[in-house]
Amino acid sequence: MMLLTLAGRELRSLFLSPLAWTILAVVQLLLGYLFLGQVDFYLQLLPRLASLEGAPGLTQLVVAPLFGNAAIVLLLVIPLLTMRLVADERRNRTLSLLFSAPLSMTEIVLGKFLGVMGFLAVMLGLICLMPLSLLLGGSLDWGVLFSGLLGLSLLLGAFAAAGLFFSTLTSQPAAAAVASFGLLLLLWVLDWAGNSLEGAGRSVLSYLSLLRHYEALLEGVFKTSDVVYYLLFIIAFLVLGIRRLDNDRLQH
Repeated sequence: MMLLTLAGRELRSLFLSPLAWTILAVVQLLLGYLFLGQVDFYLQLLPRLASLEGAPGLTQLVVAPLFGNAAIVLLLVIPLLTMRLVADERRNRTLSLLFSAPLSMTEIVLGKFLGVMGFLAVMLGLICLMPLSLLLGGSLDWGVLFSGLLGLSLLLGAFAAAGLFFSTLTSQPAAAAVASFGLLLLLWVLDWAGNSLEGAGRSVLSYLSLLRHYEALLEGVFKTSDVVYYLLFIIAFLVLGIRRLDNDRLQH
């Protein structure tokens, strides 16, 4: 119960923050513009697609690129949402008050993680309204849609977990944002670096890449290994955050 109370407090604090509202508005405007551009591109291709057998449909040509663009945009903005989760508590010297509450370090980290994930769920719901609007004039491949939605949800969880961990390391939110963005960007481009390698090195970099696992889900290819990768990523960074706060608690 206390965990949900903390999660609710974090969610309310995000909705009371002008930064969060600004991010929400900018993300929707930017993705809406890209979505309309992709719809226009699809309409231009439609006469040619009609003559092709097995041509890609609305989901592959509009929805999948939307989710791909959303991943890149949110890679840029999620560190801004997570940077204050613990860093602000440390900077304002309220972390010791949080430690004195009847909460374990696990509950504190999970509460903050669930709070930011609640905000991201609202953002994800607004993004989903865009592809659903296509039902007014066409049909969607629900398998590809749900696979892409699952991939984007797991990806956002991974971004949030990494951002939360870096927020536990410092009292400077800006430093936490830069560090988490740097790590996420590195893991995003690892697959490109792996293309220049051969053998085991290439396989390792491809597996560690956030992009490689996301691309498969965007294409509607559901593999348990991709889901497990994201779950392990999230758990690993949450555990690191818990260990960091445990060390801080012992020093107080």
